Amino acid sequence: MTKPWQVLDLGTADYRDVWQRQLALVEQRQIGAVPDTLILVEHPHVFTLGRRRDSQQNVLAPGDVPVIEIERGGDVTYHGPGQLVAYPIVLLEGDAERDLHKFLRNLEEAVIQTCARAAGLTTDREPGKTGVWTTDPNGARKKLCSMGIACRKWVTFHGLALNVTTDLSYFRRINPCGFEASVMSSLAALSPSVDPQAVRDALVEELGAALERSDRA
Repeated sequence: MTKPWQVLDLGTADYRDVWQRQLALVEQRQIGAVPDTLILVEHPHVFTLGRRRDSQQNVLAPGDVPVIEIERGGDVTYHGPGQLVAYPIVLLEGDAERDLHKFLRNLEEAVIQTCARAAGLTTDREPGKTGVWTTDPNGARKKLCSMGIACRKWVTFHGLALNVTTDLSYFRRINPCGFEASVMSSLAALSPSVDPQAVRDALVEELGAALERSDRA
């Protein structure tokens, strides 16, 4: 059964501001004051550190880019212009939904379908790793989408970051998710004619399908 949610497209917004908005929505969702919510946003340059104990050592040379410690799972990652970030704030109800590994796999599936629809790219998973990957024309494995979530009283927050037209040079300032920066790629690097709006529209639909949520009455 499909459940309702609201989609909030915030355009470009400061990471800390959106983080605080997520926390407020989580509290409101816990008491039923708001429906499930999907936030779409693009952040100015920022590095975020997840809960992994050794993630600080993967921050190499941040320079003038702020580094923010947060409560999501995972290691260090980069957010910036040209990257589509999605934060599903969803109340997981019942045994069928209360499986965070399944929730992450559903996020991955939504991105896999989005890449196929909007960029004509075949993508997949990397065994033992979270996120969405592809194989480039030279046979190298490349990561297109990073993921990390948190959950409070079965309400999820944080989410995924899909590189669309991202300046990949910023990843060289860190070891993204513990990998060397060269593993990162973008939809535009592999499919130069990709339309960011088409990616955005496809991701909204595919996340709704994967999580059985809809913003349509």
